[in-house]
Amino acid sequence: MVPNEDDIYVCRCEEVTVGDIKRAIAAGARSVRDIKVRTNAGMGVCQGMTCRKNIERMLREAKIDFDACCTHQRFPVRLLNVGDLTAITREEDEACR
Repeated sequence: MVPNEDDIYVCRCEEVTVGDIKRAIAAGARSVRDIKVRTNAGMGVCQGMTCRKNIERMLREAKIDFDACCTHQRFPVRLLNVGDLTAITREEDEACR
């Protein structure tokens, strides 16, 4: 069974589909930022590292002129769990004594 194209995930982190992006463009999104605001695409753990190029491609296919090099992108930082964070805090406390 072939999935419907609109049900395919563009942004896996935020579970945003092709259909979600198409609807955002139809509703007036004219940049990657507009799509991010309307759908949360690019706001997950990877900060758009996996979905950004597909979103840009969809904007180009919709004949939307945008300046890809001037849009803001934050690169992901390494995840840190609470246990590691408390261990760092304990080490700093012991060093200060």
